This record gives sequence, structure tokens and C-alpha cells, in this order.
Amino acid sequence: MSLKILLAEDVHMVRGALAALLDLEHDLTVVAQVDTGDKIVPVALETRPDVAIIDVDLPVLDGLSAAEELHAKLPTCRTLILTGLGRPGTLRRALSVSVSGFLLKDQPSDRLAQAVREVAAGRRIVDPQLALTAWDVGEMPLSGREVQVLRLAADGAEPPEIAAAMHVSVGTVRNYLTKIVTKLNARNRVDAIRIATEAGWI
Repeated sequence: MSLKILLAEDVHMVRGALAALLDLEHDLTVVAQVDTGDKIVPVALETRPDVAIIDVDLPVLDGLSAAEELHAKLPTCRTLILTGLGRPGTLRRALSVSVSGFLLKDQPSDRLAQAVREVAAGRRIVDPQLALTAWDVGEMPLSGREVQVLRLAADGAEPPEIAAAMHVSVGTVRNYLTKIVTKLNARNRVDAIRIATEAGWI
């Protein structure tokens, strides 16, 4: 019986190429394709895929948040995360939200097909080089709220805008930013954003 796959990738050409490659495999069938993270769960509930292949950097809702939601709503569907950037913090976050696999996009096409089969069989697949790097980087020091603040700051939001978005005072936001800079041993907010982005924490 053919394994049913949902493909979530916002770059049309990449998505088309991945779908074409997977459909060449006799035991794999792409049953759905989406281009934004918020579409993953509704479409998965409708099509009931065995494996969802999800790009990390999706618009509207990022791939890891979508994977976490999918795991909660449709636990029978395994998730395989694809990324173009091997950030160790992203891998740590992926493992914390129960994804089944994590691969870099530059893998050979037959590696992706094999990873889908292994993930569907209940095994966990992680790019070995990325796993070693994640081991070296260590745990993320920021709390969930601090990550939220830093993400908004990275998007260009100023403290008043962050305060409004998070329903807290501007003073609270400034306190969060000070703590973040201290925890990351950064020079300033911009440096903190750089450090967290390179580690894959935001």
C-alpha cells in the first residue's frame, strides 16, 4: 500500500520538484500540497497523510509550530522537517515538538524518499552532522516569552508595538529585552537577534 504524503513548501518550484521526485517512487503518493503553515492541519485532517514533509520557514505559521499543532490534532501523521539552514537550535526545537525527522534540503533525492519510509515506520531521522552541532551548541537559555519578544524585535517591532502585541506594558518589554541581552552575552538588542538567529532559537 502506498504511503500518503502532505507536502508543505512555500517556494512553488521547490514544491513541484519535491512532489515530482516523490511521485516517482512506487510506494509514495503526494496527496496534498500547501504553501503556508496555517493550511497544514486543516488539509491533513481532510486527506489523512501518513507523513507530512514540512519546510521550517513557512509564511503565516512557521513549520515547527505547524508540526506541533499537527502532532496534537492528528498524532497518526508523522512529520519530517526540511530546512535549507542547519541551525542547531532549530533541531533542538524540532525534537522538543515531537517531529519524527529533520533533514537538510541539499540531501540526495533518494535520501528523502528513504527518510519518509523510515519515519512512517516509526523511526526518527536526524541529519548526523546537524545532530553533532546541536550537541555542541547546548540548550537555549531563553524562556518562551523571551523568544516571543525577540522574534517580534527581529521583525522590526519597537517596544510599544511588542507590548501591544503581547498585552504587557512597555516597561515589561524593556525588562525582557535587557534579560535577553544579558542571557545571550550580547552587546545590544541587534547582537542578541543575530546570536539567536544563528543558533536557530528564533
